[in-house]
Amino acid sequence: MHRVMLRAGAWQFTPGLLPTLATAFFLVLTVWLGNWQVGRAESKHALQVRYDTAMREAPIHVGSAPLDRDSVLYRKLEVRGVFDPAHTILLDNRIYKGVAGYHVLTPLIIDGGTLAILVNRGWVAVGRSREQVPVPPTPAGQVRLEGMAVEPQSRYVELMPAVPQGRVWENLDFARYAAATRLALQPVLLLQTSAQPDGLRRDWPRPDAGVSMHVGYAIQWYSLAATLVVLWLVLNVKRRRGDDD
Repeated sequence: MHRVMLRAGAWQFTPGLLPTLATAFFLVLTVWLGNWQVGRAESKHALQVRYDTAMREAPIHVGSAPLDRDSVLYRKLEVRGVFDPAHTILLDNRIYKGVAGYHVLTPLIIDGGTLAILVNRGWVAVGRSREQVPVPPTPAGQVRLEGMAVEPQSRYVELMPAVPQGRVWENLDFARYAAATRLALQPVLLLQTSAQPDGLRRDWPRPDAGVSMHVGYAIQWYSLAATLVVLWLVLNVKRRRGDDD
């Protein structure tokens, strides 16, 4: 097979087909991964801008009508209703300041109708053992809550696809939860920010948490792409000997 050959004085450049194809493949892959990390950083930054803007605005009142999910995501909400502690679940393996614990999710039946909104009330530490599941107190009677509307799905690796048993869930599958509880739910999860005497921690992370990490990963991928190109050039440039002609 004919090979490309470029000459400049005593040097010649003769890249092989297979090394060139391999280099091209990994170059495209590393650049794509770098672009993906940049996109993740930009997305988180945009969410933070939206979050900061929403925090300066008056909260949106949640009533008996269904919310438009896309228009209220990362907006501040205000809702009145009564908690339904019978359908409380605990999301496992949630870390707060290096300590393992649970996120406590309880539906709030909204005043004036049959709709409910699922509320992430905060974080609680694990008990002395996994067999001793904590039971945080739930406020009784009508309450008024404020919080931030976020995506209802949790994005963690789930080891078992089976329907969760009991109160401890590994992940939040919103459709599965609605089917299990038979509740008509608003299409968002409410991160509670208003205070309640329940002992739960509500120091929610900023939406732009991890932007610098994504930028760092992007730089690493782009650096690897540049290194591949340099290696491909260097390994295919050879000095001609006097008898090569």
